[in-house]
Amino acid sequence: MQQVTEQQIQAMAPNATAAANGRKISQKGGFVRLERSADDTFYLGECTGSGKSNYITTVDFIESDNPVCRCSCPSRQFPCKHGLALLYEILAKKNFGICEIPEDILKKREKKQAREAKNTAAQTGDGVTCEDPEAAAKKKAAAAKSAKAAKTKKLKKQLEGLELAAKLIQDLTRAGLGTMGGTVLKNYEQLAKQLGDYYLPGPQRLLNGLILEISAFQKDGKEEHYEAAIAILEKFRTLVKKSQQYLSDKLEQGDVEQDDTVLYEELGGIWKLSELEALGKGKADANLIQLSFWVNYDAARKEYIDTGCWADLKSGEVFVTRNYRPLKALKYVKEEDTVFGVACVPMAVCYPGEGNLRVRWDSARFRPVEREDLQKLHALSGTSLAAETKAAKNLLKNALAEPMYIRLISFAQLGKTGDGFALETEEGETIALGDAPGMEPSTDRLALLPEESLLRHQVLLGAFYYDSKAGRLKMQPLSIITDEAVVRLLY
Repeated sequence: MQQVTEQQIQAMAPNATAAANGRKISQKGGFVRLERSADDTFYLGECTGSGKSNYITTVDFIESDNPVCRCSCPSRQFPCKHGLALLYEILAKKNFGICEIPEDILKKREKKQAREAKNTAAQTGDGVTCEDPEAAAKKKAAAAKSAKAAKTKKLKKQLEGLELAAKLIQDLTRAGLGTMGGTVLKNYEQLAKQLGDYYLPGPQRLLNGLILEISAFQKDGKEEHYEAAIAILEKFRTLVKKSQQYLSDKLEQGDVEQDDTVLYEELGGIWKLSELEALGKGKADANLIQLSFWVNYDAARKEYIDTGCWADLKSGEVFVTRNYRPLKALKYVKEEDTVFGVACVPMAVCYPGEGNLRVRWDSARFRPVEREDLQKLHALSGTSLAAETKAAKNLLKNALAEPMYIRLISFAQLGKTGDGFALETEEGETIALGDAPGMEPSTDRLALLPEESLLRHQVLLGAFYYDSKAGRLKMQPLSIITDEAVVRLLY
């Protein structure tokens, strides 16, 4: 019988409500018939519902790490609550009779295999079928030439837009951010729209963020908005300057393909997993445990961002997953949720960059967290606060880096100091704890922990950040890892 976990079902569910409804259907005996194929790759359930006829629900495990649910109900959710309920039936080890795999499922499998073979052939260039090898080679060369010409044209257009952005930044630097007030903001909003015409969504978002912060400063006069605007302007200027040099070099060398640089995504490019694998960014047989999770709204992007923090059980590195949900597509993009378990990933890929690299994967098997996993995290955590602080400072001074650097730190104690909290290592090194700008507060939750032992001789998942008001580096506590459990302050 197929092995299914609670974490896997939760990860597949379009939302928490669908998962809860699926569990209820299973618990209340909603299925009047349960069957599976002899080879254990196909499961079927006949489920009672609100319609005149029962619903036929199936789960296809032809790819065991990526099961496909199908149902005859009219729901637009995928998978629907009936598909999730059938997974809960499998999880509960219910009795399934043996059946043949329906013809329509076999045809769907054949079509899927044909699509995958076609995609593979297209990527490798083996899909050209022609009796004349010379003609096939010419056709392939013509396609490559056409693709290169299109990419070259795009890079030149981006350079034009960057010149426009550079002039804008120069004018702002000379005149000062105070000149953005009043009706002048309308002109900058028009310029932001123009950047989109130059294939520069990244710089466009930065300019939109700058406009939002200046607008907020004009309304309430809070210095935090002005300081945020200065930080955005610095990142905007750095991105434009480095990108101009980067694109100019690529055009001069005739190299228009993506390469291992954060600038590609910062300019607005979107990576495919296959492209990242081709750059050697793959991470085979990864075992990642999620330690923290939060959701932010980015007004400049007009998107919700679901962020998960994952620790590699082999190296102790902390990676992040990000799920972007634009306001315009909220009903189409599934919201991610907390994962309480270990993701066993056949092939994960990392994005270019520094610090906590973004990671993605196509499929994963989830298993419960074991005591041995938590002991590994204790063994892999940093013990020298001085070394970790130095690495954080070197990273955070890069204007294009993320504003936080997340690490696992062993500590002797977490305790009150004046009006706040601080972390102290076994060597007596200390750092103040606080809440990073734009993040949900978590530091005060340390005072609500039920056991004093959680504040002594454990491991902290903490995010280094620069507190501009205090003029110092601080750390936001995200989770505490003991030998027995992960205690999340953000989840």
